[in-house]
Amino acid sequence: MTFEQQWIEYDYNPFVLFSSSGKILSLNAEAQFLLGTIASEELFSLATTYASISFGFKTTFIELNFGRYRFFGLTVGYENDQEIGIKLYQAPSFKLNKPKPIGELVNIYALVDLCIATQSISAKAVFEKDFDPTIPEIIVDSNSFLKILTKIYACYEESDKIMTRIFYRIGEHIKFGDKKYSIFSVEVSSANINEEKINELKVLASNTNFYIDIQKKTTINLPMITS
Repeated sequence: MTFEQQWIEYDYNPFVLFSSSGKILSLNAEAQFLLGTIASEELFSLATTYASISFGFKTTFIELNFGRYRFFGLTVGYENDQEIGIKLYQAPSFKLNKPKPIGELVNIYALVDLCIATQSISAKAVFEKDFDPTIPEIIVDSNSFLKILTKIYACYEESDKIMTRIFYRIGEHIKFGDKKYSIFSVEVSSANINEEKINELKVLASNTNFYIDIQKKTTINLPMITS
């Protein structure tokens, strides 16, 4: 792999090269993760939709959301009728105006399980879990975390099934002072959402130090601060 190819491979922004029929010819590491959230056909459709009329490159500023990914623009380029490439530009994931979290060293799995056990007593929903087992113990305000997670579950309690995922956010970091920390997420989703309780959650979230993303899925994003 040449130095130029390595730049593409390790770029924070996803890049995919398609054939004229929509077959993936090559892609970088970040695009591989993106394709866990969006179908390749949808990316190919974006490429053909935002391509320039004639051969060349065209950049368009547009807000796009695919799961945890948020983009503010894309560039599409092609020099012949056989290949077309698309590169999407990731928007910053987190605001950096919040202070470094304080609290105690806790096992995040134990906290989530405790909250699920409490909520499952009164909720009709079946709670399902998909946990990445590699998250270490982290420093977090456990009381505040349980309060916000309980409110999140309340937004979905009318569903038949509630899914909770804990996963590492590959390639994403947050900086406090001179130190950079990796990030992981606790994500809750279901088929039905109580919009009134979502509004209550937004009010509660605005008064916490957690980085919370409220869309179809609700995500608490946490830095891996271990000491």
